[in-house]
Amino acid sequence: MQHNLLDTPIEYLKGVGPQRGDLFKREMGIFKYRDLLHLYPNRYIDKTRYYKINELQSNNTEVQIIGKIIHLKTVEQKKGKRLVATFTDGTGQIELVWFQGFKWIQESLQLNTPYVAFGKLNSFSNSFSIPHPDLETAEEHQRNLSSTMQAVYPSTEKFGAKISNKTINKLMQQLIQETHQLFSDTLADETRQTLGLISMREALINIHFPKDNEVLSKALFRLKFEELFYIQMQLLIKNIAHKNKIQGFPFKVVGDNFLEFYNTHLPFPLTNAQKRVLKEIRNDVGAPVQMNRLLQGDVGSGKTIIAFMSCLLALDNGFQACIVAPTEILATQHFIGISEFAAPLGLNIKLLTGSSKVAERRIIHEELENGELQILIGTHALFEDKVVFKNLGLAVIDEQHRFGVEQRSKLWRKNVLPPHVLVMTATPIPRTLAMTLYGDLDVSVIDELPPGRKPIQTMHFFENKRLSVWHFIKTEIAKGRQVYIVYPLIEESETLDYKNLMEGYEGISRDFPLPEYSVSIVHGQMTPAEKDKEMDRFAKGETNIMVATTVIEVGVNVPNASVMIIESAERFGLSQLHQLRGRVGRGAEQSFCILMTGEKLSNDTKIRMETMVRTNDGFEISEVDLKLRGPGDIMGKQQSGNLPLRIADLLKDQDILQYARHHAIKILKEDPSLEQPEHQKIKHKLDLLNQKTTIWNYIS
Repeated sequence: MQHNLLDTPIEYLKGVGPQRGDLFKREMGIFKYRDLLHLYPNRYIDKTRYYKINELQSNNTEVQIIGKIIHLKTVEQKKGKRLVATFTDGTGQIELVWFQGFKWIQESLQLNTPYVAFGKLNSFSNSFSIPHPDLETAEEHQRNLSSTMQAVYPSTEKFGAKISNKTINKLMQQLIQETHQLFSDTLADETRQTLGLISMREALINIHFPKDNEVLSKALFRLKFEELFYIQMQLLIKNIAHKNKIQGFPFKVVGDNFLEFYNTHLPFPLTNAQKRVLKEIRNDVGAPVQMNRLLQGDVGSGKTIIAFMSCLLALDNGFQACIVAPTEILATQHFIGISEFAAPLGLNIKLLTGSSKVAERRIIHEELENGELQILIGTHALFEDKVVFKNLGLAVIDEQHRFGVEQRSKLWRKNVLPPHVLVMTATPIPRTLAMTLYGDLDVSVIDELPPGRKPIQTMHFFENKRLSVWHFIKTEIAKGRQVYIVYPLIEESETLDYKNLMEGYEGISRDFPLPEYSVSIVHGQMTPAEKDKEMDRFAKGETNIMVATTVIEVGVNVPNASVMIIESAERFGLSQLHQLRGRVGRGAEQSFCILMTGEKLSNDTKIRMETMVRTNDGFEISEVDLKLRGPGDIMGKQQSGNLPLRIADLLKDQDILQYARHHAIKILKEDPSLEQPEHQKIKHKLDLLNQKTTIWNYIS
């Protein structure tokens, strides 16, 4: 598209002017002609249907009636006046009402002239009214009926009070008339024909003024494709650039440590999914390019052993490795698990967290620098400048969304060439979303659980079933099992939540008294040492019940714990419920997750509970979560950078996204630097996009 006219400030459009211009900017973020052109309708009204007044029902939302005004009056009200017109079509009467600007309206209305009234229907004790209707003479209406579907545009309360939908329609007509010659295509005609896409010009005209549903769906497809195609192009180019620019250390050999562990010390046979992922990692680290891979796997799918075996590849090639976790509990957990794997190989592994003693730190720093320390596991303490490696070759980052970009980039500087990076997450992200959010990362998925694991049975109970739940816990404890009881603790209501937790703990201690039962408690106000002590007692089986806030969401591994009870489950998000459930089901015994809620549940909450009871599949759960919360929330605010989507919807338009990505890959394979004449426009558009924004940097 040509620059000049479409970059004209919005106030210069005929019918806008400075005052309306301010409103457009302030309320709608519309500054230029181009912004208004891309204000897409969120629905359409069928303008071919006319209602008779005697057929109106209170559930009609918007109606269109042909009739005449037979009477006009102004009515005094508490604040100012309102103008009321009696409108009839021969079958009955209805009131048209204006609360604002009616001096001008009153002067322009003519009695007994055929009008078409359109608007939102209000009903009050069997009589109907339309506040602020769109009104045009029957003659005008016929003239304007070029489009039978009228666009309804997004608005805000302040904006809508001053500028009606009808006005936006008129301004849009004006805008398209002035600028449609400039709507040019970024895709070559040949490409468009191959992909079955209409031209950009047709798409923009028909999104605002569609003649029928068929042209509307073609326009929608074209505009959504355009948007998703360019996002994919940006991400794929970034990925290619990463692979070309960022050198890495090639791990040439698969050596003694890896082979001895694989052939002799594997504690359990790897699943096919684990083997596939390991192969992908081996291919990556064998090349002289830095690996940048995301490993997604549900809770308990065996990501840790993959991380450990990846570390062995680094060790076999003369490098050190590190594993970073977001909390001390999780770092300690990794340390214990990996020390067990590594014991028969006699490796030097250490743990570094905020609570490591000065003397320990001194040894760690020394052994890191002289290369004796092979694998360092820890929290953000690893990012500190004083932590210097002799030769860091691989960094594994667990639950990566808990770390900021700046923190991660500190790890990169720990060697001359940046180490290979393996990012792990147990928060499954729907595949399509992962493709968009992590388009610059290669994604591996472990999509099967280790053999012998029984799916966790999930049940939902209301508060009135508490006694039977307590009875169930007692039978499980009698079998020698252990139980988690988790309470929500949310910053906004921390004091209240804390009170509930303590009351809950006291109640549980009464219902499960010593010496027969023993109860641990863990919450955020305890010191790390107190938490560790309680966790340790539970892990050793000295206590049967662990009452906790969500500090146990990530990282406690007690195979003997078979019951997870989540109190006030309605206050947790789906992914959090799924994470908590994954704390049980780690042994061979049947495990259970019980969701306790109050009686009154919102619709969304019902869907969350039903989903948890129905499925254990983290990917399916993340799809539902995405539907309920939208893509912005799923990654946390800092992560999603609110995708700059004007018309596409990542969830509903997954097919178009796949189609656009497939085509973007095809173009970049044939012409990586977009030098061919038919790709010049694509290159130009990408340059413009990159000037405005760089595609959000997740892993940088």
